[in-house]
Amino acid sequence: MTQYENQQLNEADKELIQKALQATETSYAPYSKFHVGAAVRMTDGQVFTGSNQENIAFPACVCAERVALLYAVTHSNAAPATLAVTATDRDGWVSEPVTPCGECRQVLLEMQRRFGTPVRILMAGKTATLVCENAEELLPGAFQSTQLAQS
Repeated sequence: MTQYENQQLNEADKELIQKALQATETSYAPYSKFHVGAAVRMTDGQVFTGSNQENIAFPACVCAERVALLYAVTHSNAAPATLAVTATDRDGWVSEPVTPCGECRQVLLEMQRRFGTPVRILMAGKTATLVCENAEELLPGAFQSTQLAQS
């Protein structure tokens, strides 16, 4: 994982982060007040966005990363190439990079394995962005389907 100042990023990454930031506006976060947005660029160039959707029954909440990824793969024949995630709170765009939760990390890794191509992850804060070149960097020792056959 590498940290970059946002001005060091290429234009395509900056654009994807801006789309993720715009997606926070569709977030439903009345309990946490933490609005997360995600944008995923597919290998064919299409971009899909998603935002977190909270529920008073917290296990029913859905993260922005999964909303964007699952919507993208159901509406595209391409593979996910790059995912950007960011968040806002009461004070605006959060300063520190936002990282995916464990469930989202597992879904990202599954997408990478499913399509056989790495998924880059941009975790953007207001001034700096953490970049992982593939989902395995986020979830070492991940659960694997081979473990199911052994059960």
